[in-house]
Amino acid sequence: MQAKVLVVDDDVNIFELVRLYLEKEGYTVQGAHDGETALSLFKTNRPDLVVLDLMLPNIDGMDVCREIRKTSSVPIIMLTAKGETLDKILGLEMGADDYLVKPFEPKELVARVKAVLRRTQAAPEAEEQVVSYPGLRISLVNYELTVGDQTIPVPPKELELLHHLASHPNRVYTREQLLEEVWGFDYFGDSRTVDVHVKRLREKLEGAEDGWQLKTVWGVGYKFEVKTLA
Repeated sequence: MQAKVLVVDDDVNIFELVRLYLEKEGYTVQGAHDGETALSLFKTNRPDLVVLDLMLPNIDGMDVCREIRKTSSVPIIMLTAKGETLDKILGLEMGADDYLVKPFEPKELVARVKAVLRRTQAAPEAEEQVVSYPGLRISLVNYELTVGDQTIPVPPKELELLHHLASHPNRVYTREQLLEEVWGFDYFGDSRTVDVHVKRLREKLEGAEDGWQLKTVWGVGYKFEVKTLA
């Protein structure tokens, strides 16, 4: 079954162009031109991915993203016409998995949709997909993060980043290595994306560390430090 994509953009011409390209690739496309309609469609139709414009009438893209993240970790690709670093970072901090600056090539958006869905819909490989430490369980089988006795909502890319680091305890990764190994060669962003995702992960893990820590290695990158590892 082909994936369902919800495209949210108040520019009807952009929406129709994106819809045309996505449907050509076999995706089922739903559309909304304002934030209120987008949230209503999301609740009733449960798409597999959301393409979300930042500037929307009624409820803007940031608030739509925030509302979706309260109940779902569905992948979100955010669109912004401004192209400013602040907007990109704010979008990522709200839980977006990727961003694209207008004007953009429809083929590039299709490539990003394919890349995100390929990662999130990949078939799990049993035990390798679950990493556990005291007070922490990271599962790619059902894309769940358990901290203590609570299941924490987390966007797919944050979960994949944490899983990758925790699967290789005490190994130091540069930001560029993480972009290559977690986001893949088809990622179009920059290394600040990693910093934003690590910041969000630390907020979710705060107070739960028990012999492990998501640590910054200054001047290099990040590692999942396990102090009691033999």
